[in-house]
Amino acid sequence: MGQTLVEKILSEKMGREVHAGETVVVNVDFAALHDGSGPLLVRLMKERGYDKSPVFDASHVLFANEFGPVPTKEIANEHALCRDYAASHGCHWEEGGTGHVHAHVYEEYLKCGSVCIVGDSHTTVHGAFGCFATGCGSTDMVAVTRFGKTWIKIPETFRINVTGKLPRGVYSKDIMLKLASIIQSDQAIYKSLEFRGDTIASLSMDGRLTITSMGVDVGAKCAIMETDGHTRSFLEQMGRAEDYREIRGDEQANYERIIDIDAAQLEPLVSKPHYLENVDLAKNCAQQKVNMVFIGSCTNGRVEDMHAAAEILKGKKVAPGVRLLVIPNSTYVYKECLRDGTFLTLAEAGAMIEAPNCGPCMGVHQGIPCDGEVVLATQNRNFKGRMGNPKASIYLSSPATAAATALTGYITDPREVME
Repeated sequence: MGQTLVEKILSEKMGREVHAGETVVVNVDFAALHDGSGPLLVRLMKERGYDKSPVFDASHVLFANEFGPVPTKEIANEHALCRDYAASHGCHWEEGGTGHVHAHVYEEYLKCGSVCIVGDSHTTVHGAFGCFATGCGSTDMVAVTRFGKTWIKIPETFRINVTGKLPRGVYSKDIMLKLASIIQSDQAIYKSLEFRGDTIASLSMDGRLTITSMGVDVGAKCAIMETDGHTRSFLEQMGRAEDYREIRGDEQANYERIIDIDAAQLEPLVSKPHYLENVDLAKNCAQQKVNMVFIGSCTNGRVEDMHAAAEILKGKKVAPGVRLLVIPNSTYVYKECLRDGTFLTLAEAGAMIEAPNCGPCMGVHQGIPCDGEVVLATQNRNFKGRMGNPKASIYLSSPATAAATALTGYITDPREVME
């Protein structure tokens, strides 16, 4: 019997063959924290007497203030706490307004086949590089940061076969929304989602990262893919060709469940309030008026996402009464979209463009909706209060659907406005 991708990676780390259900203690290759988990970690390190001790490997630890330029003095103090700790311990540091912690990790540090632990739930995103990547709380991050180790109960695996050519107007976000409609938010708790099939193989890294970032949003412990030429090209573009390695799964592995998705049959989808799995066709929601559209987040704030939106909005204007907020998820994305004119196109259409940060997705920065407003966002979660106001309603979609909606003021199937 073969092994799943997670079993293969963890077997290599343990130096012996391991299988789903075993609990192991593994060495961590890279660790990171942001301005939500970082301050608590620093305080816990002091509480346990580790504040003066070195971290396990300063070159493999990152602190990043991803929520953006500070909006309050209280948050400014939290940022200073992490900034000072990172400096005194020689860790990597990224200032607020330079991007998401995850973008920093996979653009600058991540190696294929790594064990990556971050103090954030969307750490599943790094599985797009053939990594075992998962988030944990600040208490567990104490052991990770100080000793470079963590415990893992090796998860059972769902194999997700996605095959067929994506139709016009359909994107990787629609694949993940389709999967959410199938397994809901409780059937994959503590599972590994292993994405395979010719559709996945055809996706760029931007598209793959959208899918793996949302693994946790359907309850998964991790979401993982094989590596290939797309992975290699991305790392080469980042100046890190040496961090590529081929990661391949076994066809005859012991999968707990196999789910097949015919990509050729997909249509543009939206997730309706207030649950991710509350999925419907975008065209079925055409009567829903929106007040704000947000294009960004760790799920859909990359170059390909900005290009998809700009292609629809070029030479047009955002509908009266609609606010369009655009936030790239890294400085790299920001610079690329400045160079190629994407942000000029979006700005001329009426978009407000911010420096790279989480924006309203976490409800802690600019763009928080007011009472009764309806938002269509490209982020990953739409439960009540996710964007900072429990009296607002959140729909989720791909960047193309979001851009089309910004044009009309109503939830719009992007195929209706694509030229």
